[in-house]
Amino acid sequence: MAVVLARELVPDGLWKMAAPLIPPSQPRQQGGGTAPVADRKVFTAVVHVLNSGCAWRYLPPMFGTSPATAHRRFTTWTKAGLWRRLHRAVLDELGARGELDGTSAIIDAASVRARRGGSSTGPNPVDRGKKGSKLHVLSEAQGIPPALAVSGANVHDSQPFKPLLLGLPAIRFRRGPRRRRPVKVRADKAYFSAGHLAWLRPRRLIPRIARPGIESGEQLGRHRWKIERSIAWLFGYRRLAVRHERVGSHFLAFLGLAAVLTCYKNSRNSPRETTSEPRARGFRV
Repeated sequence: MAVVLARELVPDGLWKMAAPLIPPSQPRQQGGGTAPVADRKVFTAVVHVLNSGCAWRYLPPMFGTSPATAHRRFTTWTKAGLWRRLHRAVLDELGARGELDGTSAIIDAASVRARRGGSSTGPNPVDRGKKGSKLHVLSEAQGIPPALAVSGANVHDSQPFKPLLLGLPAIRFRRGPRRRRPVKVRADKAYFSAGHLAWLRPRRLIPRIARPGIESGEQLGRHRWKIERSIAWLFGYRRLAVRHERVGSHFLAFLGLAAVLTCYKNSRNSPRETTSEPRARGFRV
């Protein structure tokens, strides 16, 4: 039963991409003759914590690792940038298979309550000023998220607009060099400003941003639902539904891992297929 659950949480195809990226474990000084826990067991335990939202101390023993070992290695992997590199590896795989549509980028944000405060939090103006964080998500045209960010809940949605676009990784596609630039940028009226339009123009990015008082955000509905679905996918991981991490980099790490799983599980060749058929189009050079 434990083996079946482990394979469901971390499929063999995903582990094949993750294993070469994991930094080697450093032997602990106190010793004791105990063999180190296998990386796959720890990786699976981390995915379980993300999935279930359970506290580290309640990690079930069936995963073959102690809560302290799982948390320590999660922290080490986070500092080593594992989640960012794995996210890029999955995107490269999808791009090489023609499963990414880089014709447009869609941007949106959503807030979560931060129970314990910490870095990258702030008073949420729509939650009676309680501490919270905001998830900023950029997806490609079909809703696969290649870029994410976390800020305080009091940060305006539009502030990470430029960093998200600049943070788009150069993705490998079937033909030509790696590409990172979409053709169109879609967002609701919260992102509209003369500064953003002026910034997009020399970069040859076509804005599709609702103008306040002129255009209704509903006109973006046939595209906007895809980013809303992406955010719903991410919030399906209970560790993200409410923030418990005081350390902002740890919360961002869980968000990055959720993006990895979202990209992998919603690819056409994964065991859990979606019904959509993304067109094989790439970002600009």
